[in-house]
Amino acid sequence: MKIEHIELVHIRLPLVGAFRTSFGTDTVRDTFLLRVVTDTGEGWGEFAGDPDPLYCPEFAASAELVLRDHLIPRVTALGEVTAARIGPAVEAVKGHPLAKAVLETAVLDAELRSYGMSFGTHLGAVKDRVPSGVSVGIMDSIGELLSAVEGYLAEGYLRIKLKIEPGWDVEPVRAVRDAFGDEVMLQVDANTAYRLSDAEHLRRLDEFALALIEQPLDEDDLRGHAELAKVVGTPLCLDESITSARGAAAALALGACRIINIKPARVGGYLEARRIHDVARAQGVPVWCGGMLETGVGRSANLALAALPGFVLPGDTSASSRYYAEDLTEPFVLDDGHLTVPTGPGSGATILPDVLRRVTVARRDLYRA
Repeated sequence: MKIEHIELVHIRLPLVGAFRTSFGTDTVRDTFLLRVVTDTGEGWGEFAGDPDPLYCPEFAASAELVLRDHLIPRVTALGEVTAARIGPAVEAVKGHPLAKAVLETAVLDAELRSYGMSFGTHLGAVKDRVPSGVSVGIMDSIGELLSAVEGYLAEGYLRIKLKIEPGWDVEPVRAVRDAFGDEVMLQVDANTAYRLSDAEHLRRLDEFALALIEQPLDEDDLRGHAELAKVVGTPLCLDESITSARGAAAALALGACRIINIKPARVGGYLEARRIHDVARAQGVPVWCGGMLETGVGRSANLALAALPGFVLPGDTSASSRYYAEDLTEPFVLDDGHLTVPTGPGSGATILPDVLRRVTVARRDLYRA
């Protein structure tokens, strides 16, 4: 398969409501799609990052630069390209996993479409639908939070994840538990907002029978997580800390977590995500698939990953309506708390041309043979 053209499509989609975390508030999905045209067809990938380096060091402008000047030249120099060859080809470029992931995903999409094979089949999916959880952002009031959670439970979501930060943690969690009972699967996500000195405070969350506490400390603080795990009874889950299969193995060996959230974009793509899954499954450690406000383009591939056998917890693979009034693809709709895994060629996502046209801000060629 030879690459003939690579195009960046800058898009901007409004969210149905503001989504606030410990590192900022989003009201719009401002990112880009990467379109890879080969001699056998085309494929698409969605950049998972943001315009600003607030969640992680990468951001849209940096990704465009590293794609254009460093990653794409190394990949196109291969001549015959497959997704499996991209990782070794770009290994010399330090970091930039989100940029590497969007390129690998677009190439994998094109490759699998040429075979008529789905992401699920290629990755090793064993389920035709996956349980869906929902992530609930930080709110202005407890009342607003309870109203939001009530709505999501009414829609059928099987797991509620509450974003927390210092000053918005114990009391919101207590309110949700008191309002909806112990039968609701509940977890929290701190997005690195705490320090090890907060251990005694975080231990107060143990009384609420949470499924997990996600990424309470800095991403590079594996030792701190291991120490925190000795104090807090609730299972710790690592997210931002997990950037590779090697890193996942180290975190497990240190006792830094008992659960792993796998975000394909932040680990460099779906092939490395599958390797992390394999490492965790070999040790009996449950994993689940995280989300980064993906449109249907990224969501479809995430659903295929979440259908692998080690993904035993509901992920952040929510319905399209959780974030968008109008998605780039046909909407993913919740059915009895589950979403269907696409079975069409490649990611299975078909971009709606009229929607794409309306939300496109700019198009730029990054490569042309």
